[in-house]
Amino acid sequence: MALARNAVMPVDPVWDRIRQEAREAVQDEPLLGGMIHSSILHHDTLAKALAYRFSQKLSSAEMSEQILRELADDAYSVDPDLVQAARADIVATFERDPACNRFLQPIVFFKGFQAVQAYRVGHWLWTSGRQDLARFVQMRVSELFGVDIHPGARIGRGIMIDHAHSIVVGETAVVGDNVSMLHSVTLGGTGKEDDDRHPKIGDGVLIGAGAKVLGNITIGHCSRIAAGSVVLADVPPMKTVAGVPAKIVGEAGCAQPSIMMNQLV
Repeated sequence: MALARNAVMPVDPVWDRIRQEAREAVQDEPLLGGMIHSSILHHDTLAKALAYRFSQKLSSAEMSEQILRELADDAYSVDPDLVQAARADIVATFERDPACNRFLQPIVFFKGFQAVQAYRVGHWLWTSGRQDLARFVQMRVSELFGVDIHPGARIGRGIMIDHAHSIVVGETAVVGDNVSMLHSVTLGGTGKEDDDRHPKIGDGVLIGAGAKVLGNITIGHCSRIAAGSVVLADVPPMKTVAGVPAKIVGEAGCAQPSIMMNQLV
């Protein structure tokens, strides 16, 4: 059907840039042409590309690619915020990860980004009452990427997980917007309690590699947790904590630690 004379075409600068970078990547490395065409260039929207990558990565003998593709297409159609969050995550990764120099890389190559997007579909299933299927998604993400995020956890936008190996996020954890974390971070509980038992991470927090944040505690916005720290108590906003157990060792040092990615104490 032809567009009305004054119809406005939707604009998606992030997706447009990804497609342009995909064309350049195929030109630079023709051996990747098949993968990049099927993953990016064969799709007319970011939502369709995300659904395709979700189904390609998570499919197995237990769950077909077609079923997972239909599931993800449904999720992105019903909840457009999933795609908005993905856009924010792509930009966050590009801006904060020095190893990322194209918007194309997270969606095609980075397991941290792919794990978070799969979690987002799993969380949509969880909140829609389809909890067993959400657990299946959690299982596959853990098997594939070494990232174990419970589908009941609540995670904001603009999330960057660098390297992403051995990330654990518990069921009642809450992660704000514009949070950065490195590999081997745990947002866990401290015992066998089954109520609200996991950390609440404020906006703009930077969590260093190997840090463990345990229990129903609050990490104030724009704080920094040093690598290898074990945090067992609340952290005020805009502070740096370090050690085992972690203690306040100074101010955060900048307005947006998660964006600056400065891990000096």
